[in-house]
Amino acid sequence: MRFSDRLCIKPILVALFLGAGLASWHPVIARSLPEVQRLMKQGRYPQALEQVNAYLTAHGRDAQGRFYKGLILAELNRGNEAIAVFTRLTEDYPELPEPYNNLAVLYAQQKQYDRARLALEKAIRTHPAYAVAYENLGDVYARLASQAYDRALQLDSANAAAQSKLALISDLVSAPGRSAPPARGGIASSRQQQPRATVTTTVPGVAAMSSAASRTAPPAKLPPSPPASSAQVQLPARAPAPPDRTKTKTPTPTDAGQEVGKALRDWAAAWARQDVDAYLACYAPGFKTPGGMRRKTWEAERRNRISRPSWIKVDLADAQTVVEGDRATVRVRQSYRASNFKGDSSKTLVFVRSGDRWLILEETAR
Repeated sequence: MRFSDRLCIKPILVALFLGAGLASWHPVIARSLPEVQRLMKQGRYPQALEQVNAYLTAHGRDAQGRFYKGLILAELNRGNEAIAVFTRLTEDYPELPEPYNNLAVLYAQQKQYDRARLALEKAIRTHPAYAVAYENLGDVYARLASQAYDRALQLDSANAAAQSKLALISDLVSAPGRSAPPARGGIASSRQQQPRATVTTTVPGVAAMSSAASRTAPPAKLPPSPPASSAQVQLPARAPAPPDRTKTKTPTPTDAGQEVGKALRDWAAAWARQDVDAYLACYAPGFKTPGGMRRKTWEAERRNRISRPSWIKVDLADAQTVVEGDRATVRVRQSYRASNFKGDSSKTLVFVRSGDRWLILEETAR
């Protein structure tokens, strides 16, 4: 969407997974949303709105239907109503970052840049590896900076530093690759230059597509039923070291590596069986929380996200461990599957020895 002569924020169109609790999927329902999508592809937004409202009368909490409604309202220039739809989605599905991103797009359309910033920060807090939200946040910061420099020049027109900084931002946001017009169907302002609408994402449980792709891609399907051993964590086992029959009390690097591997498996197993207390107990008291948020706030968010799905499965593979004294770094590939979303990532976890346990001090994903 366009929010100034030069600056733009990149929107995202997604097909959300249907919310947990919709196990009674019926063929009649399955035909309803594709009809809404077909009308949207044809640009027949009033008819699409009528269809999606009829669908939501019977299935008011359906996430995908509500998301379509937000997109349709935005296309009809009913921004405040679209904001209300996406706001309620963030309340009902706080673990999904995409509704926050779309809220930011709509707020920026209305030049409510502080609200846009807050929405994007929530998206990033929900999913720290959400690259689109970071880029959009940079655009919002650039717009706020532009406003501040404009104000500085209003107060002091001879301020050469402010003039240089404003010109720098203008050059930055007008760089090649940021001015391609979007495909039809995106949430974008009709004013002047439009942003790109093609976006990809690896956010768990969300199938991303561009505006053009949204005209051909089918809605996302419900995730498959969990395997019988959904709480089991799969991690390549290491061959046990031969018993040490010496009297030394100093653990060897091999022993420490095995202890860290067990701590890693215990952490993932607690997560998979949704034992939140055991999961949180795997983190060191000095754990570096994302964005420096308060430990209690982070724990409350993790407790909410872990308890919401009806099942969770965590698979770990290709773990590489480096032990240096009482500190160990583990790089591992993580595959996450749950009743409401899924995702794959590469993680780096830093463990520290605490008594006879290894606890997580740092955790990053990409």
